[in-house]
Parts: sequence; structure tokens; C-alpha cells
Amino acid sequence: MNSGLINIDLFSVGLAVAANLLLGFIIFSRAPKSATNLLFFLQTIVLSFWSVANYLSYQVTNPDYALLLVRSVMFFAVPNSIIFLFLVHTFPSETLRMSKKVVLSLVLLTGVTMIVALSPLLFSDIKISPGIAPQPIVGPGIVIFMPMAIFSILIGIYFLIQRYRRAVNIEKIQLKYLLYGVFFMFSLILVFDFYLPVVLGNTRFIPLSALFTLPFVISTAYAIFKHHLLNVKVVTTEILTFVLAIVSFFEVVIADNPMILIFRSGILVLILSFGVLLIKSVRNEVEQREKLEQLNKELEEAKLKLEDLSRFKTQLLSLASHQIKSPLAAIKGFISIMLQGLYGPIEPKIRTTLEKMKHSSDELIDLINSVLDLRKVEEGKMEYSFEKVSLTAMVKGVVEEIQPLATGKGLKLESVLPANEIFVQADKTKLKQVVQNLIDNSIKYTLEGFVRASLKEEDGPNGKEVIFSVNDSGLGLSETLLPHLFAEFVRDDRVKKEIRGTGFGLYIAKNIIEAHGGKIWAESPGEGKGSTFAVRLKEV
Repeated sequence: MNSGLINIDLFSVGLAVAANLLLGFIIFSRAPKSATNLLFFLQTIVLSFWSVANYLSYQVTNPDYALLLVRSVMFFAVPNSIIFLFLVHTFPSETLRMSKKVVLSLVLLTGVTMIVALSPLLFSDIKISPGIAPQPIVGPGIVIFMPMAIFSILIGIYFLIQRYRRAVNIEKIQLKYLLYGVFFMFSLILVFDFYLPVVLGNTRFIPLSALFTLPFVISTAYAIFKHHLLNVKVVTTEILTFVLAIVSFFEVVIADNPMILIFRSGILVLILSFGVLLIKSVRNEVEQREKLEQLNKELEEAKLKLEDLSRFKTQLLSLASHQIKSPLAAIKGFISIMLQGLYGPIEPKIRTTLEKMKHSSDELIDLINSVLDLRKVEEGKMEYSFEKVSLTAMVKGVVEEIQPLATGKGLKLESVLPANEIFVQADKTKLKQVVQNLIDNSIKYTLEGFVRASLKEEDGPNGKEVIFSVNDSGLGLSETLLPHLFAEFVRDDRVKKEIRGTGFGLYIAKNIIEAHGGKIWAESPGEGKGSTFAVRLKEV
């Protein structure tokens, strides 16, 4: 073999070994410690020793040395196969997937086979002829070597394919690139190390076997940098800085005059300074990115949980409401019939009890209707039928309907309405629900004094507007409660036990008013000083 080819072979082997060791060291030293990282590192080391031994075995002419090197090639081929099996079976987990018994058994068998590979049992002698690759004489130990070196690789490939088929998301991407690398590596080995020498008698490419491991290394590197199998951005920056510094240092050492020495020394200082700053910058970027990715992951998980809980809550409320509403309506109907005397005269005590039952059933039906409205609001299925509505007549009618409730509590309920009739474009039923809710709430939360419903007109940016407000002398609102008053399930903690309520009446009212293109808000001077709830709508 001429010197030019020898230099090419040597350069190729050196390149492959350097690539293997560099990638293996980067992954092992900086990535989170795991079984996958350790196995990959061991794989690169064994591949490197195997590559060097394989190259040297075709460069020596001394039979004793040639036999030792050929045995060394087989010696390193055994752990290479077993580590490959462990790696593809474990990748990308942090721990070994195999049981300890299986691992121990395979390690023991590997040790025995490696001993056999160095002994005359595998190759008893070797023939060296000019221009022909060394021809080892096979011994009985090949029976032990073949299952360990060959079958373990085939089993590993089988495991890899099976896991790839079952994998999903990022793990499937990781395994895909690993599978690509394995496929191309062994395809090259089969063609150039087996087919050409055995079938065509061409052994020229066997010394270059180290290059055939590069597809595995390159595909894994691509997966690391592009798909974040392992984070190596920082260590890559450190290695590049280190290489530049070493090159610059040698330039300083070989400088042959003072001016060049000073200039190159300055370059070295700049490289070191900027290198340190660059490493710190990259490290901070990586840490921030990892924190951001973790926060995004946690937020996404929290969002999914909240969506599941909200969906479950809505379904549960809807189911419970429909199941309760029908029998409750029947109870209310029978009570009404009894109060009308259709079943005969009713004693005063029984009538009082029936009226209380009817009042309670009315409250429960209102609650169920509110729950159903809540579900429609959350699902965006609240339907509206807009028409021209007299807001003056509506407020007046609601005040008259609720007057008995205020009188029963000893409150003064009044309405302050303009002389002219005010009209708005609205869904009459939904808007009345809001008006009734606001007046009813003021009565509930006012222990003494007054409740006043008012209407007034104002000039807005887009024409005439009307403001409906309910003012009372009740419990008032705290500054901390006001910003959250129209949220779902919010109630005043001071009266939760004494006053019935659901906590989503105002939430529904807000959605209804916003669907009308209006605005709803609340004001209060403070606790114990009363409050005002107001609605602004466009007048027509």
C-alpha cells in the first residue's frame, strides 16, 4: 500500500475516532447523568479502540503482531455488540430497562467471550501474504463468539424497531434518528467488511471500517442539536473556545520576533476574554430557556386540568339541573293546586306551610334556571331575541312584583323614573332577568333603610344612552371585593351563611349586558355604607 493511501487511511481513522470520542465525552460530561448517556459514552470508547485495532491489523507484517491485533479486533467487537444492545434497549431512559439478572448474565457472558477472543480458541494462527489481508485460522471458540457478537446486534436492532413502532411524540423522533444511524452504519459494514472481501475478494476498504461508524455518530449528533435529546450547547461553546485558545497559544509559542509575539499575545487575551463572556452568555440563555420550557409545560398541564375540571363542572351542573327541575316543577304544581282549594278547604296553619314550600320551590327553580344559564354562557350557547323594549315599563313592573319582598323586610322600595318612556333594543326576558337580579340582590343585602331603582338618560359618544341603577343603604362593598364582584362564584364572605345565593347571578348578568353591547358595574363608599349597581345601554 503506497504512502498516500496510508495517509488517507490514517486520516480517516483519526477523524472517526475523534468524532466518536468528542461526542461521547460531550454527552457524558455535561448532559444529565443517565444510563443512556453512560452507555453511549462507553459505546464511543469501545468503537474507538475497535477502529484503531482494526486499522493497525492491516498495517503490520509481523505475524505475531498481526495475530494479536486481529484478536484485539474481535476482543473489542464483543463489548461493542453488547453495549449496543443495552443502548438501544435503554435509549432514551435514565435507567436500564433490563432486569439486573439479565444484565449480570450478559456481562458475565461478555467477559468469557472476550477472554476466548484473545485466546487461540478463536484464532489459532494467521497467514500473511503480500497484497492480501491477514487470514486468521478459525478455532472452536467461534461457536461462543458468533452468538454474542452477531446475535446481540440483531436482537438490539429488533428491540429498536419494536420500540420505534410503539413510541409517540418526541421519543419517536429520537428513536427515528437513532434507527437511521444504526441502519446506515451496519449497511456500510455489511457491504465493505463482508460482501466485498468474501464475495469479490476486495479487502481495500476494511482498514476504513472506523468511518462506517460515523453515520451512527452523525445521526445522534443531529438528533441532539435539533431535537434536544441532550443539551450540549454550552459545552460545545466551551470546546470551541478551548480549541481557539490552544491554537492561539501555539501561535504565541512559535512567534519569531517581539512584535508578532505581542500581537499574537493580544489575540490570545481577546479570545480568552470574549470566550469567557460568550460561555456565560450561552449558559444564561440555556438556563433561561430550560426554565421557560418548564414553566410552559407546567402552564399547559395546569390549563388542561382546568379545562377538564370546568368541563366536568358544567356537565355535572347541567345533569343535576335537568334531573331536579322536572320533579320540582311537579311539586310546585301540586302545591299551587292545593293553595287554590281544588282539593278542599285548607286550615290556616297548613296554608302557611304550603306557602313556605311554594316559596322555597320557587327559589330552587330560580337557582336551577341560573345554573342552566351559566352553562349556556360558558358554552357560548346563550340565545337572544332582540326587540324594542320599554325599559321604563320593565323597571316599574319589576319593582311592583318585588315590592312584597321589600315590605316583608321593612324596607322602602321605590323607583325614580323619567316622565317620558325610554326604549332599548334588547331580549326582553334576559334583560328583565338582570333588572330583577339587581333589585333582588339589593333587598337581600340591605337590613334596613331603602332600595331605590332609577333610570336616567345621558349623552354618549354614539348618541343617547340610558343608565339603570339600583342604590341601597345596605352592607356595602369592600375595596378588595369590588374588582372581583362580577366573576364566577364570588360572594361576600360576611353574609354567606345568613343570605342564600349562588355566586354567579352577577356573572350571568354581566354576560347578558355585554351581549347587549352595554356595560355593568358596581360602586360603594365602603362596608356598611350601601352600594350602587348600574347598567348602561344604548337608547333607541
